[in-house]
Amino acid sequence: MGTIIAAVLVFGLLVIFHELGHFAVAKAVGIKVHEFAVGMGPKLLSVKGKETSYSVRALPIGGYVKMEGEDEASSDIRSFNNKPLWARMSVILAGPLMNFILAILLFMIIFYSIGFPTTQIGQVTPGLPAESAGIIAGDRIVRIEDEKIDSWDEIVQIINGSKDKSLNIELIDKDGKQKNIIVKPVMNLETKQAVIGITPMLKKSFGQAAKASIDRTSFVLTGMLDYIGNLFRGKASTEDVVGPVGIIHIVGEAAKIGIFNVLHIAAVISINLGIVNLLPIPALDGGRLIFLSFEGLSGKPLDPEKEGFIHLVGFILLMALMVFIVYKDIIRFDIF
Repeated sequence: MGTIIAAVLVFGLLVIFHELGHFAVAKAVGIKVHEFAVGMGPKLLSVKGKETSYSVRALPIGGYVKMEGEDEASSDIRSFNNKPLWARMSVILAGPLMNFILAILLFMIIFYSIGFPTTQIGQVTPGLPAESAGIIAGDRIVRIEDEKIDSWDEIVQIINGSKDKSLNIELIDKDGKQKNIIVKPVMNLETKQAVIGITPMLKKSFGQAAKASIDRTSFVLTGMLDYIGNLFRGKASTEDVVGPVGIIHIVGEAAKIGIFNVLHIAAVISINLGIVNLLPIPALDGGRLIFLSFEGLSGKPLDPEKEGFIHLVGFILLMALMVFIVYKDIIRFDIF
């Protein structure tokens, strides 16, 4: 039960932030909003505001902001399609942007609460390559294989990508003296990642936590874009793709460890949600941006009802894909 509650709370947070982006900008540019919905399917709860209904729906797999004239023709001066192109594009972009902002905020909570990882070594694990090579706590890593190191994420990435190759690591010790060490990573059988047996020293600072949060968001975002690119080039496996059931499982496992693990998973999922929504697929924000871009280039919009039909077809196909991914999740995580 705790797993499901944690997953629903994470889903709810991500959806609320995403839709809040659309909603806030729509209101700011004067678009009439009929409904702000968290979840899909039958209504569980609905509160009527002055103009907008705020609802919670049964299926925690998304949400939406229903705007006047978004998918149908409307003569209302406050309809989506009667607003300038820049205003409509701003409304669409605001959702994914809020997902990236949420990720930064969540990482900030983590880094400011428990500290952010630096390039200075906090602990060396006995019996692993780093100890054998002479690395000690307090050493600061400045280069690996002649590549300048600015963050702990870079250290992890290089070690993970070493593929059983020895690494030349340049360090500065506590006394400011430089030393060069050769270390050969080993595979951690539990995490399936290459390691040398070091953990970072953590520091607390609001300014540095903010910078580290932006850096971590950028790092995850870049990694996700690389993965999508490799996926389309056939260089990455679809086995790594998970759906709602898989996310529930992952969030549940994180919840067993602690709240900060849940926040970290939520931040990563939020970044992924922002990127996926920007893909040029009908029914997603990226698909809508493509239609708006064509309008900007051609000087005239596509018929709203035709565009609405295309998005409906896209939505149906996405739901079919979702069912397939859920099926794979159930088999992979042995749910039943």
